Amino acid sequence: MFTASWTASPQLPSEGFTPNWSREGFWRQSLRQVVRLSAGGGRLRVRLSHAYGASPVRVAGASVGRTAAGAGVEPGSLVRLTFGGAGDAELHPWRGSGTTARGELVSDDVPLAVAAGESVTVTLYFDATTGPATFHAQAFATTYRGEGDLSAEAGGEGFDAVTESWYFLSAVEVDAGRTDAVALFGDSITDGFGSTPGADRRWSDALAERTGRPVLNAGIGGNLLLNDSAWYGEGGIRRLRRDVLDRPGVDTLVVLLGLNDIGFSETDEQPTYKPAPVVEAEELIAGHRELIRQGRVAGLRVIGATLLPFGGSDHWGGHAAKVSHELNEWIRRSGECAGGYDAVVDLNRALADPADPDRLHPSYDFGDHLHPNDAGYAVMAEVVSTIL
Repeated sequence: MFTASWTASPQLPSEGFTPNWSREGFWRQSLRQVVRLSAGGGRLRVRLSHAYGASPVRVAGASVGRTAAGAGVEPGSLVRLTFGGAGDAELHPWRGSGTTARGELVSDDVPLAVAAGESVTVTLYFDATTGPATFHAQAFATTYRGEGDLSAEAGGEGFDAVTESWYFLSAVEVDAGRTDAVALFGDSITDGFGSTPGADRRWSDALAERTGRPVLNAGIGGNLLLNDSAWYGEGGIRRLRRDVLDRPGVDTLVVLLGLNDIGFSETDEQPTYKPAPVVEAEELIAGHRELIRQGRVAGLRVIGATLLPFGGSDHWGGHAAKVSHELNEWIRRSGECAGGYDAVVDLNRALADPADPDRLHPSYDFGDHLHPNDAGYAVMAEVVSTIL
């Protein structure tokens, strides 16, 4: 039985937050992507996504191996990936129907012994023009690009360009036979913004280390609960099935979502935030109830997390203060309500500044009064671990 060990939620090609290759795509180039697993096993397979593609993409070669320094792969660990027994395959866009579920392609499983907390490197070679690439904008990890087919090369010398996004790669699954994976569903806070790049200090990483359970990160920076966005993906109530419910081995869902629905209407700094309708707590509560409903239908335990304090950030204002307080109060007592959460974790109070509870504690503030730093993410993981 395979269990999802690592995931990244697909996004539309866009400018994103940092320079990336999603719009230009790839041609006669190899991509080498490093991901950290939260569960180990003796065999693994990879899942590719073309959810937002315009035309089929030919994967001309692919491999996986244990990560070495930089773009290198540990000698002797590199294994060729196949798809239905073939060394190449076509990745089709999602059209709402057809032979691939939401534009996904799953490799055959291959022998590669990996441990929880270990990183693997996946290499994809594209010999034909891909066009714009489905990607995950904020990896907080380095992805490498090189010219030609480097999928069989263990050394990293041919990879001469880097970004901090993942492309096409949406999951790595291992034969762990586990059914206790925890999926964290949210926005940039879940994605890991503010954590140290390349250090695996997101709260999903910290939670996996603390609990020993597989932990899947289904965060997208800027994501909304209720509405879709060109940069920030489909709204949470629409992407939950693809990014969580369809992943093997998940039994617990933790929801931390809604801050951007509240805060985007307070800022004019980012044109991609617009239109940003002013929402009320009742609308957000209805959205949370829909996530709970979907999770329960799938047989999951669904845990609600209160929104973190964000006073002093560019998302803060009079209306944001009112709605966030109302939403958090509902989440705190939702276990007493029909259709409420199975359990609640109060991250708001855990990370608040005692001198001003509307603000993050200075020790946990990345610096924008919105996102935690490494220490803040560690506290989030510690608090959540107590109710798993």
